[in-house]
Amino acid sequence: MTKANADEAVTKMVVLSGSILPAEVAIEAYKITADVSVKETCYGLMVTGKRAEVDHLIRELRKVSPHKIFVKERGYPPGDSRRCRADRGGGPRPGFHQLKYEIDLLPDISKGLVLVDRGSRAVVQPRPKNIDVDRFKQIIDQMTEDGEKP
Repeated sequence: MTKANADEAVTKMVVLSGSILPAEVAIEAYKITADVSVKETCYGLMVTGKRAEVDHLIRELRKVSPHKIFVKERGYPPGDSRRCRADRGGGPRPGFHQLKYEIDLLPDISKGLVLVDRGSRAVVQPRPKNIDVDRFKQIIDQMTEDGEKP
């Protein structure tokens, strides 16, 4: 990382999975460094500061619970008019629904990471055979005769 990159201001979203509370992680963050801004959110933390300091904090936080702490860099800085709900007239912020979808997947990802660390291998699932076109038409015709919508 160059000196210019290390001094660049960045905001990262620390997204939590499982039973970890944002307050617990925030306390750990304050213990690690005071050189960044830490804001608790419903999904975890927002960490803003110089890239080098933020990256150091993230590395240390992930050591606490590597399978339950996930990080993504925020695309726009806080207060940016492209994201600010006040400038857009309210409503959910852009990206909220995507973040919600990602958060819902995290418990399964956490479990998978634990299994991988324990040495588990992926189980190859047999590929289901395609249904014959004539048989498929037969099923549709039968459903239509029974009064069901196909």
